[in-house]
Amino acid sequence: MSEEKGKKRSKSWYVQHAKRSKNARELDVGMQGVLITCNMKERKCSFEAYSLLNEYGDQLYGPEKFIQDENQSESDDEEDDAEAALKKEVSEIRSSTENNLRRFQALDSGANNVIFIRTLGVEPEKLVHHILKDLHTTKKKKSRVILRMLPVAGTCKAFIDDMKKFAKCFLEPWFKAPNKGTFQIVYKARNNNHMKREDVIKSLAEVIGSLNHENKVDLNNPEYTVIVEIIKNVCCMSVVRDYVLFRKYNLQEVVKNASESKPVQLLHAHSEDLTNSSEKEKHEGQNNQEQEKIELLDNPGQEVCGDSGQVCGDSGSQEHGTATTEKNSTDLKQSS
Repeated sequence: MSEEKGKKRSKSWYVQHAKRSKNARELDVGMQGVLITCNMKERKCSFEAYSLLNEYGDQLYGPEKFIQDENQSESDDEEDDAEAALKKEVSEIRSSTENNLRRFQALDSGANNVIFIRTLGVEPEKLVHHILKDLHTTKKKKSRVILRMLPVAGTCKAFIDDMKKFAKCFLEPWFKAPNKGTFQIVYKARNNNHMKREDVIKSLAEVIGSLNHENKVDLNNPEYTVIVEIIKNVCCMSVVRDYVLFRKYNLQEVVKNASESKPVQLLHAHSEDLTNSSEKEKHEGQNNQEQEKIELLDNPGQEVCGDSGQVCGDSGSQEHGTATTEKNSTDLKQSS
C-alpha cells in the first residue's frame, strides 16, 4: 500500500489526463447544443444566452431538476480498508458530477465571438424555433449582445466522407421518402482551411437527392434550411424551418418591424424614380428638338428663333406679301 502511494506517475499520464479534462470542456463530436454568435463581449453573451435558454426551456420542459444518487451509503463505519474507502470516494465524486450536469452548459467553441452551449434532455431545434417564434410575434427585444442563435442537432468530424456518412442517417426524418420538401444549404467555416464550400454543399445536396428525388432546391423561401457550421475539425449540423422568416435566426433583426427595414429602400427607390423621370424628360426634349430640325430640313422656308427650336414664321409667305404690296402701289399710281 505504501509502495503504491509513493509511486510517481509518469509524465504521459498527466498529459493524457490534461487532454481528457480539456476535451470535456470543448465542442466535440457527439454533442448537441446551441451555437451563439456575438460581436465581442462573449461573457455578457453567455449571460444573455443562459437567461433566454432557461426562460424558454422552463416553458417547454418545466423547471430543471437535478438527479441525486440514491445509491450513496449513509455511513462509512463499516469501511475499514483505506484503499476501498478512497476508491469509493472517487466513484461518488464521479457519479455526483455526472448526475448533476446542468441542462445548459457553456463550452469552448474553438472560435472567437462564438459560444457553444451544450444541451441535455432538450431538442435544440425545437427550443430555438420556439424562442425566435415568440420574439417574432411579440417584437420584444430580450438581448443586446447576441446576434444569431443556431441549433446544433448533431456533430461529426469535419471531413467529406464523415459528413456524408453522418448526413445519410441524420437527414432521413426530413428528406427520406415519403418525406420530401424544398431546401437550401447554408455553410460557414471557422478556423478550418481544408474544407471547400462548393464541395460540402454539392456532397450534401447529392445525399438529400438520393433520399428522395422529389426534394428540390429553393434559395428564396425553402421549407427546410440545412445549417452546416464547421469549427476547426468539428462539423455542426441542423435542419431548421422559417429561416428566411426569422431573418436567418438573427435575434436583433427578428424583433424589428417591417417598416423599420424599408425606409432606406423606399428613399432609394424614390430617388431613382426622380432621376429616371428627369432623364426621361431631358431625353424627350432632345427628341423633340431633333424632330423639329428634321422638319426644317424638309421645309427650308422655315426659320428657327434662337436656341428654343421654335419656328418663327414662313419666309416664303413674307416675300409673297411684300410682292403683293408693291403691285398694289403701282396700280394706284397708274390710276392717278
